[in-house]
Amino acid sequence: MSNPTPAFFNGPLRYIRWSARERPAYLYSVALGAFGLIMLATVPPVQKRLGYERAKPIPMTYPIPAGPRKQLSGYED
Repeated sequence: MSNPTPAFFNGPLRYIRWSARERPAYLYSVALGAFGLIMLATVPPVQKRLGYERAKPIPMTYPIPAGPRKQLSGYED
């Protein structure tokens, strides 16, 4: 009979060792998710400090020219 699953809050290091052996996909998924959150908090300030500037946003509408529009006649598109 195998050992019972250790509880996380009773012994976190023991649980992490157990999950690394028994369920590595879960462990690596949690580690990768935590790494992503750390990157989200640290990368933008580092980029700003290195001089990176964000690009201007892409216009979502076409600019309408000022003044009267030229009247078209025939096929002068």
